Amino acid sequence: MTEKVALDDVLSCTNSAITLLCYTIQQANNKNFRDTIVNARDNLEDIQWQIYLINKEKGYYVPAAPAGEADIEQVKNSIN
Repeated sequence: MTEKVALDDVLSCTNSAITLLCYTIQQANNKNFRDTIVNARDNLEDIQWQIYLINKEKGYYVPAAPAGEADIEQVKNSIN
């Protein structure tokens, strides 16, 4: 297993865990439990960001170029 594959697996698992925690937050009816899950989700999102930065730094992930003003206006107009 290469480093890239390992990082992809960790990122995928982290994303899945965040999704599950978001669903759990939506369903929670106990404030203390909900706050605990919110904190866990926040911590995982920090880890997710660090994994992203590692992938980007190593060249395993290249983000898309920022959208141009014309593209942004087109999307705004299509929404309105």
